Amino acid sequence: MPLDQERDKPFWAHLEDLRWHLWRSTAVVFIFSAFAFWKIEWLVGRVLLGPLSLDFPTAVLLCRIGHCPPPFTLRLQATHPSEQFVKAVVLALSAGLVIAFPYIVWEIWRFIRPGLYRHERRALRGIVFYTSLLFMTGVLFAYFILVPFMMYFFGSFRLAENVENIWRIGDVISLTVQTCLVVGLVFQMPVLLWGLSQAGIITARGLRALRRYAVLIAVILGGILTPSPDVISQLLLAIPLWGLYELSIAIVALSERRRRSYLPI
Repeated sequence: MPLDQERDKPFWAHLEDLRWHLWRSTAVVFIFSAFAFWKIEWLVGRVLLGPLSLDFPTAVLLCRIGHCPPPFTLRLQATHPSEQFVKAVVLALSAGLVIAFPYIVWEIWRFIRPGLYRHERRALRGIVFYTSLLFMTGVLFAYFILVPFMMYFFGSFRLAENVENIWRIGDVISLTVQTCLVVGLVFQMPVLLWGLSQAGIITARGLRALRRYAVLIAVILGGILTPSPDVISQLLLAIPLWGLYELSIAIVALSERRRRSYLPI
């Protein structure tokens, strides 16, 4: 259907299109979640509890540079009859959402694309790829960097020698899932700031002027988004956030130069 006909469609037709986009996205998430639930034992033993193992890539790398994670003993338990099942469903749904994220972004793009002008579509070229890449990078960063350091800190911290670490499996799942999803979304900062620049709300010059405040906010967010109270884990998130802000400045500046080059002389 031509672009003009798409724009002239009635409001209810757009709602019908949106409904089908949402249904397809939900179906894909459900399919991946069902597969994750089928492999839940592997998902828990190899993925969820992977950061607790000394064979985990992060632990191996730390040992190679002479900073092995502190040894600690840990027992896991479930304290509610439905806890294991409910948290298994949460873990499977979260895994399905992460895997299906690029498809969800693609469906969103398919919905909004017909209503855009040609120059807007040209400006948004590759948005699905970059959004998905940033999200997956954030999830992997959280899983391989933040989660292991938080586990090492909490697992090795003792109030007294006779205090034993007995964690609820539901808490471990919640900590890992929340950290990975939140950091994945936070890594969308360049896309968000670029979108605001396209709307004329911010400029590269304005972002540079706010750099000192951005560093402070990155440190604060590092402390809020990482449940671990140790400074190292907070800095491990604050530094990438600052890097993403600097990347956003470069992207916005490049976008502004391109827009100026399209303007008639």
